[in-house]
Amino acid sequence: MSRSAHPAGPRHGDVLPEGHYLAPPSDLNALDPKVWSHTVARDADGVVTVGGATVTALAAEFGTPAYVLDEADFRARARAWRQAFGAGADVYYAGKAFLSKAVVRWLHEEGLSLDVCSPGELAVALAGGMPPARIALHGNNKSAAELEQAVKAGVGHIVVDSAQEIDRLAAIAAGQGVRQPVLIRVTVGVEAHTHEFIATAHEDQKFGFSLAQGAAAQAVAQVLGHHEALELRGLHSHIGSQIFDTAGFEVAARRVVGLLAEIRDEHGVELPEIDLGGGLGIAYTSEDDPREPAEIATALAEIVRRECAAQRLRAPRLSVEPGRAIVGPTAFTLYQVGTVKPLAGLRTYVSVDGGMSDNIRTALYDAAYSVALVSRRSQAEPMLVRVVGKHCESGDIVVKDAFLPGDLTPGDLIAVPATGAYCRSMASNYNHALRPPVLAVADGAARVIVRRETEEDLLRLDVG
Repeated sequence: MSRSAHPAGPRHGDVLPEGHYLAPPSDLNALDPKVWSHTVARDADGVVTVGGATVTALAAEFGTPAYVLDEADFRARARAWRQAFGAGADVYYAGKAFLSKAVVRWLHEEGLSLDVCSPGELAVALAGGMPPARIALHGNNKSAAELEQAVKAGVGHIVVDSAQEIDRLAAIAAGQGVRQPVLIRVTVGVEAHTHEFIATAHEDQKFGFSLAQGAAAQAVAQVLGHHEALELRGLHSHIGSQIFDTAGFEVAARRVVGLLAEIRDEHGVELPEIDLGGGLGIAYTSEDDPREPAEIATALAEIVRRECAAQRLRAPRLSVEPGRAIVGPTAFTLYQVGTVKPLAGLRTYVSVDGGMSDNIRTALYDAAYSVALVSRRSQAEPMLVRVVGKHCESGDIVVKDAFLPGDLTPGDLIAVPATGAYCRSMASNYNHALRPPVLAVADGAARVIVRRETEEDLLRLDVG
């Protein structure tokens, strides 16, 4: 994707690019179950409900914008992943997608483990009650203080990412008198079919040890050389994000299992674990076609079994790290329309009370989203719209191309589905915006699990 600039903004003149999938829907009031959580529906008055609560009641009580998280849907998706992989595998929820103490508690209760990649995420994981042994720590530049915190907490795995980190961690573990279990992150050279900024297994990027250049084999020897302080449990691979098929995982597994065979032949050690990471995609629009957890689990298990059999290796314990695939579809962002601005011959700009501060993914990744009028039913003709925020930035786009009813008016509530992953995690205070709350809804009741920021919060950090 070109990152070149244009004085009027990227592709400013496009209405709909040739070949674009988007066409006016036959029913603007329909809610595609592929992109909405399972309890979302319209009531008899046409108002959208989630978990038995209406969006109009949520907006009246908690304000907008707000992230609305369907607790029952979250738990069901977590449970589906856990059941799909069974007792012989580990499912680590990728906390970077969205993390809060309530989410940690749900994960613990549903039997999942947790992957974190910062001291803040580790602190939330521990505060939420996740047993340290079921926590794995990632990161390409872990400081000594971060490693000390993780080792002291007793995290189950640390995924090492550099030669310097291996030595640093060994010294810390020895100093604390423990033998720390580790995985080695291997860069396998697989280019996932995804955006260049979220593809993570090709050679030219910051993560892991290159398999092709021999760095992974050197890391294995380095960790084994610290055997009194470090316990090498296995290998880790992550090929990217928002992936819809397992072809890339098959190539990655073949290469990782090949390294397992080399380790056995050279060091006489059969490592007991392999982590294939996460990155499975979700539906942001009706055109996306994600796979079910059971299908993914069957495919990955068969890939690992087949590759290990070819190398005459015992199949190791498999781990995966779904984050977006669990939390992404469980939430939507609720906005109030502020202005409706038609541009003749182009489109109508619909401005909402949020924007790129609560969803940077459209501007950052050119991500596509859906949108719906949720406070009422409409029989008006569809109009092509661009949903934009209130920030002082021409790139402040929430939904680039969509259709909404032609009678849309200020004060209406609209919602963008599939915003559970990364939107709150990547939210900012650009223009000193206040980050929205996260509301958990279940059994007709809503509660705040992450409160809305206030001006006092902003001023408290500004020490003058």
